[in-house]
Amino acid sequence: MNQSKQVVIIGAGPAGMEAAAVLSDHRYRVTLLDKELQMGGKLNQWAHLFPDFSDADELRHAMLQRLNKPEIHFVPQVTVEQISFSSEKIRVQLSDGQLVNADALMVTTGFQVFNAARKEEYGYGLYQNVITSAELETLFRESRTIRTSNGRKPGRIALVHCIGSRDEKCGNTYCSRVCCITAVKQAIEIKKRLPQSEVFCFYIDMRMFGHGFEELYREAQEKWNITFIRGRVSEAARNQGGLLQIKAEDTLTGRPLKMNTDLLVLMVGMEPSDGTRQMQWMLNLKQTFGGFIQSETGLLNGNATNHAGVFVAGSCKGPMSLSDTLTDARSAALEVMKYLGHSIPERQQASAENEISFDNR
Repeated sequence: MNQSKQVVIIGAGPAGMEAAAVLSDHRYRVTLLDKELQMGGKLNQWAHLFPDFSDADELRHAMLQRLNKPEIHFVPQVTVEQISFSSEKIRVQLSDGQLVNADALMVTTGFQVFNAARKEEYGYGLYQNVITSAELETLFRESRTIRTSNGRKPGRIALVHCIGSRDEKCGNTYCSRVCCITAVKQAIEIKKRLPQSEVFCFYIDMRMFGHGFEELYREAQEKWNITFIRGRVSEAARNQGGLLQIKAEDTLTGRPLKMNTDLLVLMVGMEPSDGTRQMQWMLNLKQTFGGFIQSETGLLNGNATNHAGVFVAGSCKGPMSLSDTLTDARSAALEVMKYLGHSIPERQQASAENEISFDNR
């Protein structure tokens, strides 16, 4: 019986929530752990989601409703102190003293945003009016007006892509996948709030991975008059008038460029979270080149790890969009069910038997 099987999921962000919902739908008991008080992870920090500007809170509430089941037990504000294995059970020791026994373990510890202060050339933490994309999203979420440090509406705003991504100097050579579309979404939201403003996006390459992303990129240019400049910004500094001045190269024309801007937004990429790094160490899991958790076989068993009974899902494996994260979580749940010997439904079993009978005639 599935009800006798227990799965522990470490991390109650979107991946952990979705995996828990799928497992509970099939009557598995799930203990969902998180260091925060509430479920939702990074979803709690977003106002609107790309590419359709849907409300992040509405999605979170819908996901929470699916978790309101007796099969799911949420344990907030805990960390994992120790994990041990026997021939029958996985034992998870928690920081509050609880010991949870499991038949399978899933890691969904997610990512953290790149610390923009590590890129000193952009002036984050040194100059006023230099903020990150995460901080801009907080303004949107709290319905606060966009203002400069002196309380004025910014007339010109520049968004710089690939902060902490595709950058050998900071050790992150990978693409974070969502920075380009986040910049497009946030640029449009700025124009909605400040129609008279000039908005510029400085990019290396526009990498629009998902369904509807390219269409939103075109809309940003054609409807909202957002200017996209292909070129990496080399530095930001204050000019004599007190404005921020950025230096870049327009790589399409091969010309250097200087621009004064009232507000500079740094599109910070993804890095493995502290929880992800802890699980790598604690479980001796393989790593990708970017330091995320490596699945055992990326194509056929993309959620299994090198440790039997331990599975991984979501952005602790690498940068993912929210849509890809939810899809990966569903895949991970199916991998867990397969590992635990989930029985085939009767209709599928009957179909399989008919196929076998036909093949053996």
